[in-house]
Parts: sequence; structure tokens; C-alpha cells
Amino acid sequence: MLTKSAETEYLARIQLALSAAQGTVKRFAPGTFSVKDRGGRDVITQVDREVSDVLRAALLRPDEGWLSEEDVDNPLRLSRNVVWMVDPLDGTREFVDGIPEWCISVGLILDGTAVAGGVCNPATNEIFLGGLNSGVTYNGCPAQASSKPNLDGAVVLASRQEYKRGEWTQFEGRQMVVRPTGSVAYKLALVAAGLADATWTLSPKHEWDVAAGVALVNSACGKVVCIRGAKLLFNQPKPLLPGLIASGRGIWDSVMRVVDAALVG
Repeated sequence: MLTKSAETEYLARIQLALSAAQGTVKRFAPGTFSVKDRGGRDVITQVDREVSDVLRAALLRPDEGWLSEEDVDNPLRLSRNVVWMVDPLDGTREFVDGIPEWCISVGLILDGTAVAGGVCNPATNEIFLGGLNSGVTYNGCPAQASSKPNLDGAVVLASRQEYKRGEWTQFEGRQMVVRPTGSVAYKLALVAAGLADATWTLSPKHEWDVAAGVALVNSACGKVVCIRGAKLLFNQPKPLLPGLIASGRGIWDSVMRVVDAALVG
């Protein structure tokens, strides 16, 4: 666990890095950047690359590890206690399509645990920042995960692509409100800030997709676990998690029952 003073220093670094990355991404407007579409939703833009470079320059120090969606994985990270996990543009397709549900995501891993993170959505001017010692802020103001006691009217964020594929039909007809949303990092950040009550994905996610969001949810007194009882441990040789469930504590048991029933079915 980080000391509070060390966490404060890391959070300041995250905030500066997000600010620099936000400045970079705002230079690009729809139609002003190159897009390589390799089919489906596999989209790469020059923006991803430039943002990754900015984040690396702002965050990485000697003896720290690095894992970014845009960089070749360096196995040296496995021997590092401190590792940065970043997604320069989580929700690249939403970014390209002009849907304001993408973000820049920065997670700090200490000995396999997500201990601090920051998520910035430049399209909506939202910044989520937090650590296990200091809690979470939303645009500079203290925030916490939802205290809602039941699923009646609960806002549950679904992957837009999972929703389009029909994977959320099994959750319809309940008292909760399902809202398709883009980036998984953004969804987790919204849950951490109490702006949504829960989110889950039954699809595998890379560690860089969720490291920041997991840190934020835990820092905001929410709960987050992997599906199917898998261990939520970061900086693994194969950085892929089977899926995640996150919510405020008040509805946690209800959420777990809903997801467990889906997994069994």
C-alpha cells in the first residue's frame, strides 16, 4: 500500500499527464486525423499514438513498468513493483464517430493492485481522480460510489457493443434502467463518482482497459470483482481479465445475483 504522501505525489503526476494528454487530443477534430480501420471495431488513429507518447513522457520514471494499448508489451514490467497501465483512447470508435463516451485512462499498479487512477473525458470536460488513501474527486469535488439500497430504478451501464449484439436482452424486464455506454474505463469512473449505480461486462478486458477504473471504484468505497471468481490481479504475463462487475455497496448483493444467474444460464 502506498503512503498517503506518496499517493499524493503519484496523483499529481496523473493529473498533469491527463492535462497534457487532453491538450493533445483537443487539437484533433473529426475529419482532421487519419484512421485505419481493420474491420469491425478495430480502429487505430494517430491520436492514440500521440496521446500514448505524451502520457509516457509525463508518467514514466526509471524502475517503473509500463503497459499501454499502443506499445509493444515489455516483459520487464513483470519485475517492477510500480507499473503504469494506460489506454490513450478507451472507446476509440466512439471518438471517431463523435460519440462523447470515450476517455483517456491512467492506472497505477503497485504489486499487482490498482491503487490510484485517473480518467479524463475531454468531450464532456470530466476528470475523475482518486487513490485508495485519498478517495475520489469528480472535477475537483469529492465523490463516492452510489449508496442506493436496491435495484429499483438503478442505472446500470452496459457496453454499447454487447447491447447491440443482444447480450443484454437477458437483463431486460427488471426494475433497473440499462443505459448503453461506450468506454469501459468511463463506465467504471461514472460508477465510482456515483453518477451510475453499476456496470458489468461478461466479455474479457485487457488490464489497460480497466486498471484506472478499478482503482477509482475501490477508492470511492464501491466494489469491483472479476466474473467467475477470477482473481482481480494486475501486471500478469497475459494482461487479460475475464470480465468485471462494479457497483455501489448497497446494491452489491442484488447485482451479484443478477450476474451470477446470467453466467449460470
